[in-house]
Amino acid sequence: MRLFIALNLPSSERERIHEAAAPLRDAGLPVRWLDPESYHLTLKFLGGVRDEMVPRVERVVEKVAAQTERFSLGLGGFGAFPTIRRPRVIWLGANPTPVLRCLKQDLEWALTHHGFERETRAFHPHITLGRAGQDEGAGAFRGLDELAASLDYQSSVPVRTVDLMRSQLSRTGATYSLVRSSPLMED
Repeated sequence: MRLFIALNLPSSERERIHEAAAPLRDAGLPVRWLDPESYHLTLKFLGGVRDEMVPRVERVVEKVAAQTERFSLGLGGFGAFPTIRRPRVIWLGANPTPVLRCLKQDLEWALTHHGFERETRAFHPHITLGRAGQDEGAGAFRGLDELAASLDYQSSVPVRTVDLMRSQLSRTGATYSLVRSSPLMED
């Protein structure tokens, strides 16, 4: 089972993001845009997980979530990885607050005890909006930097759960389904 740990967004917020990103989609860029139902913030990609390991992962996520206070996730700023001129991913940024960074690190450390490698790359929290093809020419994304900078979207979303998600790949892209939702600690 292909799994990841995420913060999911309310459907109303996903629609607001989709609407705010319309100028990006309308620009005719060679990008495969995600359906708003797929918008989420990935905390940890686990990859293929054996069925017998899933209950252990669920317990780890539940324990870490129960020790993390509820918080607000600040969203704003459009960008791209690895660069805005030759992007692979177009995204909406999320504010890397201390509580979000601690949640990410607590999950990383807890999962290493169950055989998952700790992520060593810097954490850049974001919501993926679209994926660009690898074979696009140098000028295919001309003007994307100015367009992304001109979009104004700011929001704050309450985070109440950490979700273990399943990803199923197909020709049309990945579809995500909830495996288990673990509540954060109440105030």
